Amino acid sequence: MLDKFVTGMATLRIISGTIEILAALLMLKLGRVDKALAVNSALAFVGPMILIVTTSIGLAGMADKLSWGKMLWIGCGVTCLLIGILKK
Repeated sequence: MLDKFVTGMATLRIISGTIEILAALLMLKLGRVDKALAVNSALAFVGPMILIVTTSIGLAGMADKLSWGKMLWIGCGVTCLLIGILKK
């Protein structure tokens, strides 16, 4: 039997991958750089949201096994990732 947290994380990643593939197909269909750039910009919002939600589900699943200090370190790491990804 699969863990419900693992199932949730995997489902989100499948949805994220599907969105990425659909966006790529949409870019090909639109066939213009300006339109493709707009689609790509929308993906810049989806990626970090999936990262945050997936990490949150994983942390919820491990909450009983991690100390508050370790959870704080993980939160700092995710914050650093988001700053690195989103900073222009």
